[in-house]
Amino acid sequence: MKVLVLNAGSSSLRYALIDPSSGAKLLEGNVERIGTPECPTHQDAFSRLLERFEEAELPGPDAVGHRVVHGGSHFSRPALITPEVVATIEDCVPLAPLHNPPALAGIAGAMATFPDVPQVAVFDTAFHRTIPAQASTYAIDTEVAREYDLRRYGFHGTSHEYVAGRAARFLERPLSELRIVTLHIGNGASACAIRGGESVDTSMGVTPLEGLVMGTRSGDLDPAIPGILLAAGWDATQVDELLSRRSGLKGLAGNNDVREVHQAAENGDAAALLARDVMAYRIKKYLASYIGVLDGVEAVVWTAGVGEHYPWLRAEVADGLTSLGLMLDPDRNDAAVHGEIARISADDSPVEILVVPTDEEFAIAEQTAAVISA
Repeated sequence: MKVLVLNAGSSSLRYALIDPSSGAKLLEGNVERIGTPECPTHQDAFSRLLERFEEAELPGPDAVGHRVVHGGSHFSRPALITPEVVATIEDCVPLAPLHNPPALAGIAGAMATFPDVPQVAVFDTAFHRTIPAQASTYAIDTEVAREYDLRRYGFHGTSHEYVAGRAARFLERPLSELRIVTLHIGNGASACAIRGGESVDTSMGVTPLEGLVMGTRSGDLDPAIPGILLAAGWDATQVDELLSRRSGLKGLAGNNDVREVHQAAENGDAAALLARDVMAYRIKKYLASYIGVLDGVEAVVWTAGVGEHYPWLRAEVADGLTSLGLMLDPDRNDAAVHGEIARISADDSPVEILVVPTDEEFAIAEQTAAVISA
């Protein structure tokens, strides 16, 4: 089986044709500038995609797997796409107005392009449906929360689930016996507490805005701040623009590229130094709190672009957590090779600290194949 994995954004269409039995990527790429004269719609992007299949002399896919950010409270696992599933994803648009509409456009384009091919929606939120009520419930009026579906949903679920499984195999221990904190740190970032292979808490909430400091997103902040800005004459769009696109590293240091922020910090730039420290401190707070939630852990797993690439961040977060069992080996940390699983904890560390490359596309392909084969 060859699975075409699609991640449709508002102005781009990322794709990969994957053999889920081996993980081999037969074709991958990104159609960009959707919405411009050169590529007006997502359907035009699929025409470009077909051209690339023809150039590579590849047949069409046997199945299509779609990354869908928000499944609300409706989906606890991947779903074969039907008109009813599409309607439910549409119902979740108010919870993810920036993410679900492009996913729906991608689904429509793929179904028009490959009408006889089964298609599966794989939800970022699905893995977190096991979070217990005390962790998923916000302390607001229950009627309001129920009316607007306000609860902790969490995101990056495909990645958290995937790297936890890989970590268990690397450690040669059953996932069902492990307590793990996974740290998916990229331009978007989230932490997850996992017990026995199930998510029990995660840092993102109703939207991907809550939690850790990210490239352009604020993460946690006093909930009165939006109200203060609205009372001062801002509108809701301006507030969202501030918190989603002008905050995080971008807001603190003027740049959301971690490499450049780190280099500026090394050169003594005060704003960059503060931004780097705030980001690391927030990760440390969540990591320590999740170790408490799990009553201890067997492993901490770093993943995603920033988590996999930057030993200085891993070292700064681990510093001062020896009382919780985290003892980093500086040489192993510095020597970790991108693309390979690495143990970066000291030999006498009570907790294993690992760097585990994530592969959300392969995970989506696997889950798609499983749904089709069921």
